[in-house]
Amino acid sequence: MAITPKYIFAEDFRDLEDYFLSCPHKTVAFDTGDYLWKPGEPYGRIHYLKTGVVQNYLEHEKGYRKILSFHAGGTVFPGFHYRKYRIEESLLSRALTPVEALEFTVDQFEAMFGENEDLRHHLIDWYGAYANLLIYDGAHQEFNSSLVKLCNLLYLLLLRERDERGQSLYNLSQEALADILGVSLINVTRNLTKLRRAGIITTSRKQIAVIDAERLMALCSGETLPL
Repeated sequence: MAITPKYIFAEDFRDLEDYFLSCPHKTVAFDTGDYLWKPGEPYGRIHYLKTGVVQNYLEHEKGYRKILSFHAGGTVFPGFHYRKYRIEESLLSRALTPVEALEFTVDQFEAMFGENEDLRHHLIDWYGAYANLLIYDGAHQEFNSSLVKLCNLLYLLLLRERDERGQSLYNLSQEALADILGVSLINVTRNLTKLRRAGIITTSRKQIAVIDAERLMALCSGETLPL
């Protein structure tokens, strides 16, 4: 079955945790709100997240923010590659919850990448999933109405693979939803109100719950849903 997009990356490296522990590393922890690297600083460390959730976003030079993805326990972030890209200096990663992680230097991770075939396969799959998300978010979502964009996002955040540990986020603010979709807060609020009045979702204290999954899915675009 063809794989659909995901905004939350979790558990995709969990089977390599013992290997990561056996390699040279530093154990680190981040409190809620901490940056994994300082703003404007090219990242020089790679983390295997054991627990917690990290938000990855881009700060535009005009002050706009675009949330790109979320990374939870059992994944590697950021991915490893050999080149440096200028746009990476605009990327920020911040802990949404307390995070425990194993930290590797780029040189350490490069040595691991060279010696471990399973790690190479996992990273290729990870980059494939991330490229799929960026194509979906930057091209497919661009041509959807604001309501369909929101329904797609709610489905992918709250229903896709919801039984897998770390796959669901229930405490995103309306501001965060707007930053993911690249639309105004007023737009998001208006469409959430439509869905709530239609009996498709409930909202309370920054939590959104889907109470009629079939009707939500009926509003989603075909590219979002499994066949």
